[in-house]
Order: sequence, then C-alpha cells, then structure tokens
Amino acid sequence: MKLLQQPVDLLQLSQMRLMQHVDIGHLRMLADRFELCEMAVDEVLLSPRSVNRFLYLLLEGQLTVYLDTLDSPALRLIEPCECAGEVSFIDRLPPPTYVVASQPSRLLRLHSRDFACLTTSPRLMRNLVGLLCERVRLSDRLIIDSEHNANVDMLTGVFNRRWLEHIFERERARCAFSQLPLCLLMLDVDHFKAYNDKYGHLAGDHALLMVARTLGGQLRPKDSLIRFGGEEFVILLPELDTAEARLIGERLLRSIEQVSTFDTAIGALPGVTVSIGLAQMQADDELTNLIDRADKALYQAKQQGRNRLCV
Repeated sequence: MKLLQQPVDLLQLSQMRLMQHVDIGHLRMLADRFELCEMAVDEVLLSPRSVNRFLYLLLEGQLTVYLDTLDSPALRLIEPCECAGEVSFIDRLPPPTYVVASQPSRLLRLHSRDFACLTTSPRLMRNLVGLLCERVRLSDRLIIDSEHNANVDMLTGVFNRRWLEHIFERERARCAFSQLPLCLLMLDVDHFKAYNDKYGHLAGDHALLMVARTLGGQLRPKDSLIRFGGEEFVILLPELDTAEARLIGERLLRSIEQVSTFDTAIGALPGVTVSIGLAQMQADDELTNLIDRADKALYQAKQQGRNRLCV
C-alpha cells in the first residue's frame, strides 16, 4: 500500500456511505485524520493472519472478499463508497476474511486510535451500527447457506447422505413414538456404467438429474429423497408399511421406465430404468441395519433381471 501525501477531499468523504448525512463540522474534523492511500491489483488489504488497525473507505477501484483462503471462491465485492475492516477496526482482532484489491484502488484510512472521533457524531454512529447489522445478517445468511449446501447433493439438488443420517433419527423417533411404520427404498440406476461408457459422463449426469426430478415429483412432502452415492438413491417413507411402500416403489419404477427419452442441454438422451430394494424398520433398527436389508433386496432385484422391486 502506498501512502499519498495529499489532503482528503471533503466532497469525496461526504459521499462515502458511512458519512451520509453527517454534518459538515464533523466531516472537516475527520478529513484531518483520514489518510489517502492507493493499492495495486492483487495487493492484500486485510488478512486473518494480521491484526488490523484501520477503517478503510473505498474511493475508487474494487476490493474482493475471500472467506477461507485466497484460492476460495469470492464471497462478495466491495465497491466505491463502501467501507472495509470496520469489524476488526472496532474489536482490534484479526479480520475474519481476506480483502484483496481486484482493481487498482484508492482508499481513505482512519487509525483505530482515532475511533473516538467517530463517536462524537450520532448520525455517523447510526450509519456504523447499520453497516455492522448488515455484516451480522450476511454472516447468518452464509451460515444458513453453508448448512444447506452441506446437506444437498450439488448435481441433483436432492439431499445427500449426511442429511439421511439426520432425518432418519428424527423420523425413527417420531414414528416409534406414534407407533407408525417406516420404510426405506434403495434404488440403483440399471447398467449405469454402460450408459456412461456409451453416451459419456455428462450424459450420465443428466440421467441422474432426470431420475432425481422424476422421483421427487412422485413423493409426498414428508418423504425424503437422498442421493446415497454414485447412481444410488434412498427414499425414506414414514408412516407407510411394506405393502403401502411397495405400491409407491412400483409406481416409481413405472414413472422412470416411461421416460424413454428426455431433453437436455446436450440434446435428447435415452432413458434409464432402476431397480429397487425395500425394507421396513424394525423396533431395534439402526440406519445401517435398515440400509443393509434394503441393499440385499436391491441385489435380489438385480439378480432377477433389474427394473423391478424386491423386499
């Protein structure tokens, strides 16, 4: 960072979001304490590895925020008139993120020893509190999104194996308390390796997506569709016994079988079929026991010619 020996422009300072509607007297006092500096592209402004002592106001250019490492996806952009480093400026701890100049940038900076100067303006403090509230809301949103993404299969958009472990415990307890049955279907796309070999892995991805969408459209809101791994899916069917779950499974088989071709971004592709194994929860079942029985039933369905359901 290069420090510029130039006076701070009062008009530019007044246009900063943090300084909106702050009276001219406070702006003049702050202008004497802010320093003007500039950064080159890819220069690091803030890092979790270093304590930050400054509040930065971006005059020109653009800053990019990274959460974990500089190689991680960009979290957000900081545009002119926005500020950076306000949290670590106040608590004097290392910043929680990396902030890097993604364009040549000019900034104003205020040292933490001058923090008291900010507190003399009620309007400025209101602006600062508003910015901090935005940061809290953004952090909450990131936590929610992170938790959601951790439970969702990124290809198909259905739940993943991690979610299965959570939802099974909840549904097992609920069904046991209400003395209701719980069934599990394990599905496997038939001859999926051959499909990939013939049409390509991108076509295979589209086939899995088609299967997930078709299955999801046939289920109740209380059912859980999970991509178990590879071409395998698991469906939890609470409050249904074996006979009722079998009817659901047979309907799913037919709905997949009826998709003879389907349109994708890479053109029309041939459909697939699935084999299904069904197991009903017993009183002392753990998830592994239930999956093991469903998997054995699935193996039986494959041995009998595929595109069928076995219990």
